[in-house]
Amino acid sequence: MRIVVLTGAGISAESGIPTFRGKDGLWNKFRPQDLATPSAFERDPVTVWKWYDWRRQIIAKAEPNEGHRIIARMEQEFDDFYLITQNVDGLHQRAGSKKVIELHGNIWTLRCTSCSHQKTDYRAPLPEIPPSCERCGALMRPGVVWFGESLPEDALNLSMDLSRSADIFVVVGTSATVYPAAQLPILARSSGAKLVEVNPQETDLTSYADLSVRKKASDGLREVLEFIYTN
Repeated sequence: MRIVVLTGAGISAESGIPTFRGKDGLWNKFRPQDLATPSAFERDPVTVWKWYDWRRQIIAKAEPNEGHRIIARMEQEFDDFYLITQNVDGLHQRAGSKKVIELHGNIWTLRCTSCSHQKTDYRAPLPEIPPSCERCGALMRPGVVWFGESLPEDALNLSMDLSRSADIFVVVGTSATVYPAAQLPILARSSGAKLVEVNPQETDLTSYADLSVRKKASDGLREVLEFIYTN
């Protein structure tokens, strides 16, 4: 039985990660579209990097929550298990998940804008804003997908293949309204998978779900396990 889980910002909210910009007064005047775009970075890389450095520092202090840990245990328990995440915080990996497909990249990855060199850097705060490439000296950018950019082709194609072949597809902590990720649960359902949703609020997926759990991720995933065991 193939089990595929798709997670969004809701699962990391329990670890204290702001869903995007949080309540910090310094950043309230900015819309995400003002910062998380190639044009914003080209126009003002210092401000963009200061925002990402602020987010990195918040994430560095956070710990994986029970929701992350339950998903990591599911990977150990079920042989044919895959996790697709829209999150960039790396908390799934810190909880022990290994089969992780990151649709939107990872905030701990730095990528050169010139020679495409990339590396993982967990320093928070970064000693240099904006960071420069150790190989060619050009600007480094966060290794995340910005508004207006395409998702990594390999990650998206693999996610679509897994969705088509899933027996149970679980959506946790995301309203699934942002495409192309939002098409994955529908693709799974139309291919015959049982669709399970964990979200405190009703979403566009609710009417398609075989089970819709109105709880936060850590509590709802316990019910999901019971559903899997009986199906």
